[in-house]
Amino acid sequence: MCVFCGASPKVGARYLELARDVGSLFGARGVEVVYGGASVGLMGALADAALAAGGRVTGVIPASLRNRELAHGGLSELHVVDTMAARKELMFARSTAFLALPGGFGTLDELFEAVTLRQIGEHEKRIALLDADGFWQPLLAWVDRAVREAFVPDNVRDALEVLPDRDALSRWLASL
Repeated sequence: MCVFCGASPKVGARYLELARDVGSLFGARGVEVVYGGASVGLMGALADAALAAGGRVTGVIPASLRNRELAHGGLSELHVVDTMAARKELMFARSTAFLALPGGFGTLDELFEAVTLRQIGEHEKRIALLDADGFWQPLLAWVDRAVREAFVPDNVRDALEVLPDRDALSRWLASL
C-alpha cells in the first residue's frame, strides 16, 4: 500500500493519532507500507506504528530531503533516490493501491500524479482518501466542480474512493 501523508512535525495530535491507527491496522493485517521515508510527522507516526505491529515498511526519500524530513533509520527498507520524480516512480512501482492521509503540497503532488496516471490509462490501481474530520472535502468540492465544468472526466472522480473513518478503511482493505 502506497501511503501519501505529511511530514510536518507541527500537525495536530489528532492527525498523528490517525496515522498511528492506520499504521497499526496495516501492520496487524500484513499490509506492506510504501511511503516517503521520513521519521517525522504523519510519515513517522505511520511507519513507527506499522513496524510496532509487526509490519513491513519501505521508505523512499530523495537525497535532498534526507536531512530535512529526517530519513527513518528503522525501516524494513529505505531507498534514497535522486529526485522527487524518482521517489514517486519507485513508490508507485512498489504498490498495488494508494491511500492519502492528510498532508500538504507533497501529499497532493503524489496524489495528483497517481490520479493523472490513472486518468491517462497507465494504471488501474485503486486510490482512496482517508477523509478524517472532512480534511479532503474542499479538494473533493474542487474535483466535483472540475467534473461539472468538463475539466475532469466523471470516471476519474469515481476513481477517488472516499473513506470517512477507520471502519471504512478496514472494509476497503478487505475489498482489495
